[in-house]
Amino acid sequence: MKKKSILELAREQLDTTLILFELVLSAIFILMGYLTGNSYIRGVGIGLTIAWVTSALAHYIGRKR
Repeated sequence: MKKKSILELAREQLDTTLILFELVLSAIFILMGYLTGNSYIRGVGIGLTIAWVTSALAHYIGRKR
């Protein structure tokens, strides 16, 4: 059995890490938008949320196959 290198292990976890990072960023932007009353920042957060859902679905479907 071949032992995996650190880079190979990191590549396996990178997609999950980026999806979670996108979720955290969207929550931060939405919260900042509501606290400052800035609809532009709130819209960026909503756009990130839509991107997060899309990437999470793609990740789930890709893993399922």
